[in-house]
Amino acid sequence: MIKGICLRLFICIMMAGFTLYGYIFKQNELTELRMAIPTLAKEVRNIQEENNRLKYEIDHFESPIHLMELLRMPEFSSLKYGYTQDVVILPAPRPLEGKDFSDLLEEVETP
Repeated sequence: MIKGICLRLFICIMMAGFTLYGYIFKQNELTELRMAIPTLAKEVRNIQEENNRLKYEIDHFESPIHLMELLRMPEFSSLKYGYTQDVVILPAPRPLEGKDFSDLLEEVETP
């Protein structure tokens, strides 16, 4: 009788210990994630700033004023405006029957 009670008490204490250990382990994981959030937020903010800077550079490079400045440079003096009759427009290829865009991408990605 006393053995049975001691065994049950031991099992209950063991289960409570495992439960407490699991709870503390989960809390530690949550704390690690909470500590990583500011670092990740800073990285995201830096990436967004870099994207904005690159967008500005692209807009500046493609601006008509910059393109006209490039036209006046000696290394681009051989470039001329194309005439309408010289411009060739190729029709876009039609996809294969029964396949959509995602199927074609899968075919391209597979070696």
